[in-house]
Amino acid sequence: MAINTTYQTYGLWINGVWKEKTEVLEVLNKYTQNVEAAIARSEKKDVDEAVEGAKEAYKETFSAYDRYLVLTNAARLLLEKKEEFARVLVAEVGKPIRDSRVEVERAAQTLEISAEEAKRIHGEGVPVESAPGSENRMAFTLRVPVGVIAAITPFNVPLNLVCHKIGPALAAGNAVVLKPAEVTPLCALMLAEVFKEAGLPDGRLQVITGDGAEVGGWLLENQDVKMFTFTGSPRVGEIIRQKAGLRKVSLELGNNSATIVHKDADLEKAAALIANKSFNNAGQVCISVQRVYVHQDVKTPFIQLLKDKTEQLQSGNPLDETTDIGPMIRQAEAERVEEWVNEAVADGATLVTGGRRNGAFYEPTILSDVKSDMKVCKQEVFGPVVGIDTYATIDEVIEQVNDSDYGLQAGLFTNDLAFAMKAAKEIEVGGLIVNDASAYRVDHMPYGGVKKSGTGKEGPRYAIEEMTEERIIVLNL
Repeated sequence: MAINTTYQTYGLWINGVWKEKTEVLEVLNKYTQNVEAAIARSEKKDVDEAVEGAKEAYKETFSAYDRYLVLTNAARLLLEKKEEFARVLVAEVGKPIRDSRVEVERAAQTLEISAEEAKRIHGEGVPVESAPGSENRMAFTLRVPVGVIAAITPFNVPLNLVCHKIGPALAAGNAVVLKPAEVTPLCALMLAEVFKEAGLPDGRLQVITGDGAEVGGWLLENQDVKMFTFTGSPRVGEIIRQKAGLRKVSLELGNNSATIVHKDADLEKAAALIANKSFNNAGQVCISVQRVYVHQDVKTPFIQLLKDKTEQLQSGNPLDETTDIGPMIRQAEAERVEEWVNEAVADGATLVTGGRRNGAFYEPTILSDVKSDMKVCKQEVFGPVVGIDTYATIDEVIEQVNDSDYGLQAGLFTNDLAFAMKAAKEIEVGGLIVNDASAYRVDHMPYGGVKKSGTGKEGPRYAIEEMTEERIIVLNL
């Protein structure tokens, strides 16, 4: 790692050491727009070197208990460095300091859960002896690691989502080549040193940085990569699936998350939770609430409550302990959100609150009277915008929620058990959250979607199943 006179320049993390490069990319502080650090720009030969190093490291014995120890140590070290990591998250993402600390804590928990799961990977007995002619045979299955896994991670949760890929992959016995988002790579690079300190054998984790399309393309070309795990846009996810061929692929591709507020709901609770889980991280979360369907009987009081809760949120310097909402990742993204909101208002939506942009900041915004074909409803906003529509019947609102290309998670506020059970069976999502907003997640639950929201599951236990192969062993006795 080389140190510039004004900011730090990171090399590539290959085989447990820093490899410096002459060509670099700047990483901006998202609040000040000053250069926070610089990262190496990989060439194809660097990507191939990283994959080859991972392949060779994978051949070395790394027992389940040793994997448990390394992951446990990494979780502990991460918590010891919580403030350092949190402040880097503030800088590279623009995430408020309180939320950044929570992300570090969750990342450590993800590694801890992965450590525990490393000792629980198991197969099962298969009663082949029940088949005619196999009376003298016995069989059982093993779960074996895939090999080298390429992990490609997004900008919005650049520490915990990295841990959701690295933790289970290492717990399962794989080697990982990690490509973090070029706009938020710093925590991933720092995490590499944490794993080294935790005792991870060199080569088991490689971190390569650079242009996403270039590096992703080189990884896809390398046939020694046996699996791809990706979080990002459906467009890129489709490219990965097409080019990966018969290799394993796990994709988490976003959502335009819906939450239903039924007429019997606790409106105060619903408004508070939706306000919190719509605008967290400036709405740049895959399961942030985007579409709200409120029963026509309670539309007026609910909108007023949500307006009041939203207007209490404070935007500003993410290092300030009182800040709730920081800047978006780029000014261009804030401009896109502004354009979509203005287009919706011109098409008949009502602006309840917000709707103003200042540089990369976009105010928490509520729209009512939205239509299903508006971009703020149909596409993924990935910004601090909520659109409210109404419904009259349960069947109608389930149809409205399902009228989407996406299906990651949805929320439902109701005290009607029959409605909740019907919704559980009929709403087309990977997860339904009852009496909370769509953005509820804990790190050991299965997490993944249907339709254009992707394939495969995260959550360490479930990711390990994706990152291993089932092998049957038959004994002829």
